[in-house]
Amino acid sequence: MVASDTGFVLVCAALVLLMTPGLALFYGGLGRRKNVSNNIMASFCIIGVEVVMWALFGFSLAFGADHSGVIGGLDFLGLSGVGVDASSYAPTIPFLAYALFQMMFAIITPALITGAIAGRMRLKALLAFIVLWTIVVYYPIAHMVWGAGGILAALGSIDFAGGNVVHISSGVSALVLCVILGRRQGYEQVNYRVHNIPLVAVGAALLLFGWFGFNAGSALSASGLAVHAFATMAISAASAELTWMLMDVATDGRPTLVGACTGLVIGLVAITPGCGFVPVWAAFLIGGLASPICYLAVSAIKPTLGYDDALDAFGCHGVGGMWGGIATGLFASRDVNPALHVDGSVFGDAHLLGAQLVAMLVTIALAIMGTLVCVGLTRLVCGGLRVSAREERVGLDLSQQGERAYPSFNGLDD
Repeated sequence: MVASDTGFVLVCAALVLLMTPGLALFYGGLGRRKNVSNNIMASFCIIGVEVVMWALFGFSLAFGADHSGVIGGLDFLGLSGVGVDASSYAPTIPFLAYALFQMMFAIITPALITGAIAGRMRLKALLAFIVLWTIVVYYPIAHMVWGAGGILAALGSIDFAGGNVVHISSGVSALVLCVILGRRQGYEQVNYRVHNIPLVAVGAALLLFGWFGFNAGSALSASGLAVHAFATMAISAASAELTWMLMDVATDGRPTLVGACTGLVIGLVAITPGCGFVPVWAAFLIGGLASPICYLAVSAIKPTLGYDDALDAFGCHGVGGMWGGIATGLFASRDVNPALHVDGSVFGDAHLLGAQLVAMLVTIALAIMGTLVCVGLTRLVCGGLRVSAREERVGLDLSQQGERAYPSFNGLDD
């Protein structure tokens, strides 16, 4: 084992954990004032739920002995056998360090879903759904993509830091869940303003900072590959941010801070699956194109279809993750990462793009079916998903938690 690699991965794990509080502030600022504590609470309580689940059985189901290429076994229940010795997953760091790093991905992935259903789902029902969804959707996808013997990895698809596992799975599930819940009261009549722009910016900054651990840390060593992932991530995020600002200017005559933060996050999402596979120059294209693609989803597709993805979890993470998976199939290069078996389509081989598309379709199908199953089970356990009309009008801060984010506020916005 290499001490520097161990230290690097542990620092990156801490950075990935920081992303969930960053997401909480990002979502909290984007939502309505009367729901801000609830939006933040949704992410924070998921930290507790997912850490306990991961340690008890989640890591085992995701990375235990393979069963039909779909799910792991029960080898590591309670992290039994996961100690300070290295493993085949990461030969230069303790197996426990690898488990802890992966645990942070299991935390933030379901937290992304909460943006789509902000302002209308009972907290008890949300937690029950997240527990079920993690078991039914997240653990199998993590095993299929990253686990030894996983069927999507055997197919030839690649996912450096979580395009399928994190963004597509959560984004598609968020879409299904928000459609089932229905639209917020007054959706077509009320102007849902961003209630706290500085909070959005602080959350985006924490996401950006933590994402360096998310992507660079996925190299699992303090190596040149980690440096490359760091560089492509920074370039993609910056390119997407600038592109979104240009779109703001083109449509409204001036850039906005919320738009800049949104573009930044979209660029991070899009580069995630390919950051350790694509050349540096490709990061400009991946990030630069991600913003208009997601902007189309948010500004045109969502209004046309009429679903209420409150904070655009699907429009940013689902669509951005899909573009990132396709871009990886286009631009991946063995010159960047010799572990690749084939180059992407731009370099003359279409097999990788085909594998990426199949993997995305499998992820989408599992996310849809798994979400429907989890919704049905949650209804059986909790008796309903959505708060009452009165509770929604009062706000989820008071109705679900009995607290206000701004107790002395006397303004007129809500």
